[in-house]
Amino acid sequence: MKVSYYPGCSLHGTAKEYDQSVRVVSRALGIELEEIEDWSCCGASSAHNTNFKLSVALPARDLIAADKKAQDIMIPCAACFNRFKTADHHLRHDQALKAEIEAIVGGSYKGDAAIRNPIDIIANTIGLDTLKEKVAKKLVGLKPASYYGCLLLRPPEVCRFDDTENPVLLDKILAALGAEVRPWSFKTDCCGGSLTISKTEVVVAMVDRLMTMAREAGANCLVTACPVCTANLDMRASRDLALPVFYFTELAALAMGQDGPERWCRLHQTDPRPLLKELKLL
Repeated sequence: MKVSYYPGCSLHGTAKEYDQSVRVVSRALGIELEEIEDWSCCGASSAHNTNFKLSVALPARDLIAADKKAQDIMIPCAACFNRFKTADHHLRHDQALKAEIEAIVGGSYKGDAAIRNPIDIIANTIGLDTLKEKVAKKLVGLKPASYYGCLLLRPPEVCRFDDTENPVLLDKILAALGAEVRPWSFKTDCCGGSLTISKTEVVVAMVDRLMTMAREAGANCLVTACPVCTANLDMRASRDLALPVFYFTELAALAMGQDGPERWCRLHQTDPRPLLKELKLL
């Protein structure tokens, strides 16, 4: 399976372990990533707060570049995924805006490619049975709380990703890897997003609440698919509440016996290696 790949800015910087683990897992599952040529920032998370047309034009430029190949677009970052889906929604429903944006960007948008997150591609296209077959070491003893956050799911009429109130695809992937996924009702509660610098105290309170609820659910770690969520959960939790936080692809690579997990773990603020070594997973 070939897909156009949009890493976005975070995956080339603060979330490089996400990018690297996505590439490792994709290769192991037979997904060929073709990075979009000359891609640029999609505007997450500030463009839509500054200028509406800019917020559409930035991802539209990348969508038009991806249009050159008739294949799905994989976007690991939840914020980038949301901006691409939002731009696509506006371009499909407002022909006057579409014409204006195409003039600004200098290309026409066909919209033939599906905009997808790797959770969706692995669960719905590669399939959970195939994923299970690739598992070399089941994640026995790992009790993750799946944290989807806001941007993969909202607004539902735009994102069209899983069940908006009770998403389950990430839970199913983790279960296929042998983990004991903990049920909890805070899967989609906000972590504070980009307020982490401007209103740190607000983010700390929100993250501490999530950590408290995850602990009450019996979780020993949290699992995400968003660089913003991961940064907040990994850096802003109070020391006595903090749990290890993983990108789901890091755990998939670990379960499939791929190289990289120990190296990526060193990049985490809350070191997950003691937990993984205690469970004899690392």
